[in-house]
Amino acid sequence: MTALAPPLETPKPQRRRRSRGGRDAWPLVLPALLPVMLFSVYPLVYGVLLGFTDAEAGLGVETRFNGLENYVELAGNGLFWNSFKIGLVWACSVTVLQFLASLGLALLLNLDLRLRWLARTLALIPWAMPPVIIAIMWQLMLNPNYGPVNRTMDALGLPGGINWLGEASIALPVVIVVGVWAGMPQTTVTLLAGLQAVPAELGEAAAIDGASTWRRFWHVTLPALRPILIAITTLDLIWNFNSFALVFVLTAGGPGGTTMLPSLFAYNEAFRYGNFGYAAAMGNVMVVLIGAFLFFYLRGQMRRRLQ
Repeated sequence: MTALAPPLETPKPQRRRRSRGGRDAWPLVLPALLPVMLFSVYPLVYGVLLGFTDAEAGLGVETRFNGLENYVELAGNGLFWNSFKIGLVWACSVTVLQFLASLGLALLLNLDLRLRWLARTLALIPWAMPPVIIAIMWQLMLNPNYGPVNRTMDALGLPGGINWLGEASIALPVVIVVGVWAGMPQTTVTLLAGLQAVPAELGEAAAIDGASTWRRFWHVTLPALRPILIAITTLDLIWNFNSFALVFVLTAGGPGGTTMLPSLFAYNEAFRYGNFGYAAAMGNVMVVLIGAFLFFYLRGQMRRRLQ
């Protein structure tokens, strides 16, 4: 008679021991986390909450919660919405022109040319200069009385004496040109890194198949750069919309408010008129609207990439 084998015992699931690595890492992360919480998160949260109060400048002034009163008043403020339109024109124009100019410069710097190292170094000069210095330099260059731009035009027999930053009809286009020049280096470096990452074999295979230079760029290089293009244009749009120092020093929003960006408008409301709560509400609205714009932009780009 055959003996039956004893039934196999099912091993009991062992309780997973909680790793102590996470708790041990907190002392290492805390020194870096505290400055971020103190100088980034706390001001952000405080600014959002401030937009729901009637905070004003002055010692001993009582601050009260006023709900949506600032936003109701802001909805009927035509000057703010006009500055918002100017900000969109500024940000979109600078971003598009900056991208086109930077792409052309990156393609040029990617070629095997003599003194390429010198050209790459010179292309980075605006990046090493603070926005205030850039604005002062361009103010001197565009000065209607002794600026080199008007002097050169006079020497060439062209109409001179133009007040580039003081005439309402041309102030915004001139400021846009300065913004493009100031922001080109970072976009150029990013695109140049992307171009150097594109496999040369792809272009060589397309050339063997008879593709022209333009077709190789349009069907090979540009699709390979698309992830970088989406990232850098998104970042440029955010940076340009939030630009302050460059335009503030160049024109301070003038002449006649033609270069009044929303950041300048909120600055004047807070530090010239002392309405901190109202200015914070402007900042909250700008964050929400530009965030919605970027959401739809990125969603459209992602859908196009998946097609």
